[in-house]
Amino acid sequence: MPTSRASTPNAHLASQNKQTAILTIGAIGVVFGDIGTSPLYAYREALTQAAGGGITQAEIFGVLSLALWTLILVVTVKYVSFLMRADNHGEGGVLSLMALARRATQGKWAIVTVLGAIGAALFYGDAILTPALSVLSAVEGLKSVPAVAPFLSHELILTLAIGLLIALFAIQNSGTAAVAVWFGPICVAWFLAIGGVGLANTLAAPEILSAINPVYGVEFLLTHGKVGLLVMGAVFLTVTGAEALTADMGHFGRFPIQLGWYLLVFPALTLNYFGQGAFALVQFDAAALQGQSLQPSDWFFLMTPEWFRLAMVGLATAATIIASQAVITGAFSLTQQAISLGLLPRLTIRQTSARHSGQIYLPAINWLLALGVLILILGFQTSSKMAAAYGIAVTGTMLVTTMLAFVVVWKLWNWSLLRSLMVILPLLTLDFFFFGANILRVIEGGWVPLAIGLLIAGLIGIWVRGKAFLAAQTSRETVKIADLVPNLAKSSIPVAQGTAVFLSADPDNAPPALLHNLKHNQILHEDNILLTVRTATQPFVPANERLTIERLNDRFARATLCYGYMESPDVPTDLHGDGRIPIHAQGTSFFVSRNTLAPSAEVGLPLWQAVVYSFLHRNAADPTAFFQIPPDRVVELGSRVRV
Repeated sequence: MPTSRASTPNAHLASQNKQTAILTIGAIGVVFGDIGTSPLYAYREALTQAAGGGITQAEIFGVLSLALWTLILVVTVKYVSFLMRADNHGEGGVLSLMALARRATQGKWAIVTVLGAIGAALFYGDAILTPALSVLSAVEGLKSVPAVAPFLSHELILTLAIGLLIALFAIQNSGTAAVAVWFGPICVAWFLAIGGVGLANTLAAPEILSAINPVYGVEFLLTHGKVGLLVMGAVFLTVTGAEALTADMGHFGRFPIQLGWYLLVFPALTLNYFGQGAFALVQFDAAALQGQSLQPSDWFFLMTPEWFRLAMVGLATAATIIASQAVITGAFSLTQQAISLGLLPRLTIRQTSARHSGQIYLPAINWLLALGVLILILGFQTSSKMAAAYGIAVTGTMLVTTMLAFVVVWKLWNWSLLRSLMVILPLLTLDFFFFGANILRVIEGGWVPLAIGLLIAGLIGIWVRGKAFLAAQTSRETVKIADLVPNLAKSSIPVAQGTAVFLSADPDNAPPALLHNLKHNQILHEDNILLTVRTATQPFVPANERLTIERLNDRFARATLCYGYMESPDVPTDLHGDGRIPIHAQGTSFFVSRNTLAPSAEVGLPLWQAVVYSFLHRNAADPTAFFQIPPDRVVELGSRVRV
């Protein structure tokens, strides 16, 4: 018996450790895919920006120092040590922070919604750029393989990259559960490979290790003026993907992500950047002996031994595809959150896994991303040209994240204003510095994510304004449910058997569908449920807190179904699940108000916004499908409304 009692805690501990290891490997495959592929192009682009008539030794040390300290300050200090604590019941990301900030300010600060909309809009620019840049940079590595390079043309490289990306987007509708189990092991192999190659090159020029001294980076900035800022814009490429640390926190948990960063990802990235710097230093000495200047090169692949280079290209391609998959999945998840929080119209959402509710597929988002990726590759042609566009989307998202974090620590965590400013201001200063450095590259291509972000933010703004106008218009034209129910109780209106559920956004007013039913059909059901579906500011709502019911009389009840912003509503199941609203033999009919909008210059929104809002409203997914209501139980009633 003592042996049995002693073994139980040990078995439990072993099980916990095994689960943590599985989650950590999974996080390495999903969370760190984007930042893990940054060595393919980040140091190369930064040194290219620094090089004038040739790369100097001071530039090799200075740029490397800036890259290392950017990793330390932005990822380790800001994200891993601080922002990962600002989670919403385990969920992270810009919209989760927005939901937290909304709760903290009781929804009274419009700036919170504006910041959330901007952050979400910029993420879509990131979601288009990541697959295009990372996959193309990996395929370009074939040019460094002597056995393959003679058979390659620029057009063939573009064709290979486009083919891989089209195949990636094409398989999204079938889900990725079958192949996702390989993401972690492949990325673990990737980090071990880049760390090992980096270590081998560092040992060839160990003096490069002194670049960890931040003085090298500071001296570089002080002596290079505007060029120094341009280099900082490129150096920021080392931390693209850092925002995924918080965005994917709900899937893996804070500790496995932190464990993966400290044990494998950060050491591997650091070693690889040291290795690229050491390789550049060796090449600099060789060029100096021949009286030549050192020119920019593809340091990542050239420092890899020739016997391993083709395998490294294959591994890099696999890693970039995994990174792209993570960003695409993130775009699906972000869109679902935005729809639930009322920032975007309803879109068709399909579950791709019977076991995992978070695995979803949005056809519209998938193919819009695919179109954007193809346009970018064909427009920019090379990864070097595309890199100029990348930083702005990420720095903008990080800037918004820090601002929302300020609201959370001040208003939700109840820190004093002084303490909040002391923690947030240094982070905000760092973000503004990087954002300013990337803004200098607008003409080179930085306008692309800004244009995408502006377009998405504009659509979000129009949708939110249009919804608010329509709600106000409906409120003016309806009657209070408190006045209507007593009058109906006194009336002799014919009664139909069964239950009628009237969906309404405003529980205090009579649903328009109810009024239309009374006016045109002149009938009332024996049991009438006035149902409001709400989205909470938390990701998940416990099942026992899902449904609340208030009886108005023996024929009317007011019900509310509450879902987290990460959940997919299932109205029929949750409405009748606990038996408080019985299912009559005659069944349940769901009455939905579905208006036809008519853009007008005389009322409501400006005409051009009314046209856009009407288009979005008309093409939004059927709300009954979104709520998983059977089509044969739905009755739609509505009217023509000018907006």
